[in-house]
Amino acid sequence: MKIACVGAGPAGLYFAVLAKQHNIATEVTVYERNQEKSGYGWGVTFGPELLQELYRNDQESAREIDDAAFRWRDQFVDIRGERVTYDGGVDVYNLNRPRLVEILTARARKLGVTVRFDEEITSPGQLPGADLIVAADGVNSQLRQAGDFGTQIAHSQDRYIWLGTDKPFRAFAYHFLETEHGWIWASSYGVEAGLSTFVVHCAEPTWAGLGFDTMPIPDCLEVLSDMFKEQLEGHRLMGQVDDPANARWQHFRTVTNERWHDGNVVLAGDAAHTTHFSSGQGSTLALEDAIALAANLERHPGELGTALTAYDRQRQAEIVHGQRQARLSARWFAEISRYLDLEPRQFATLVHARRSALVPVLPPRVYYQLHKLRPAAKAIRRRLRPARPDTAAVTMAERR
Repeated sequence: MKIACVGAGPAGLYFAVLAKQHNIATEVTVYERNQEKSGYGWGVTFGPELLQELYRNDQESAREIDDAAFRWRDQFVDIRGERVTYDGGVDVYNLNRPRLVEILTARARKLGVTVRFDEEITSPGQLPGADLIVAADGVNSQLRQAGDFGTQIAHSQDRYIWLGTDKPFRAFAYHFLETEHGWIWASSYGVEAGLSTFVVHCAEPTWAGLGFDTMPIPDCLEVLSDMFKEQLEGHRLMGQVDDPANARWQHFRTVTNERWHDGNVVLAGDAAHTTHFSSGQGSTLALEDAIALAANLERHPGELGTALTAYDRQRQAEIVHGQRQARLSARWFAEISRYLDLEPRQFATLVHARRSALVPVLPPRVYYQLHKLRPAAKAIRRRLRPARPDTAAVTMAERR
């Protein structure tokens, strides 16, 4: 089988690695419209469960990703001059996206995959020799647009701009600022020793009121750098490392598809689905797509249609929970005015609880009080739980 992967992001490259490593295809080629080492993108985030999965599938690339990852555990919310900190409980792994692409590209080539940069594929007709075409070409997937997948795209009503900074943030943080036109906030986290992601987010009226709707991006970066000067401590904001002014304000687009395959074209990553950036699951889901697609092709050799149908059903079912959490997270920020009159500690608690289905339906202070009771409720449940019999003692009694 000959496979063509369109898009040299995490989904396309990691699938190419697995397809070659597991001998799923005799020939695997990855096509990417951007130039090699273009430096596009900022941080990707994943947890220890995904890292373990990467080790199970390809130890060599997993080891490099593990070694390159920037870790944080502490998190805090900064609002009205008060910082509320808490321990997330587990390490979170972050990697600059260009570094991840570099690792996966090198691994793919070592296994015999052909990776062709600066080559744009917009139609399956450009790949007549491919038995399977993996459309991993992102949220604006042209291969998806050329097929019949039952695609739906919903646009958020707020605005965000994905930036970076040369300040090394050692913990994940939310920074909330009040302006004369409403609230604006940023999330920040380190991705390597001297770089961090810095995503700025606000409601559309605030965005327009601050003049960002007509302001050139270099000027936007200057204004934002001044607004968040205390958090940045003199460090700069930039769109991309190699092109600081390369950034834009966006509406988030939620992409869903009724079908993930059409003929010999199959979707993966953001071409198949998107989850709101505030849930931090995008890269994890993309890599899990690649793992599931490779596993189903290996499970059904010579039965392409069966393998693609199994992959479609598996992944559509698996992402339901993550998509629900992402919708709740996005809704929380869209309705942020509900929570802004809370005290800082109360507000921070609801930031971290935003994926709960109870948060949008209960009055914020009621939810906070219920949340405070959770430790006591857990202790009561432990006390009321029937004691487990001592197996050894039971066995001895039976012998007597």
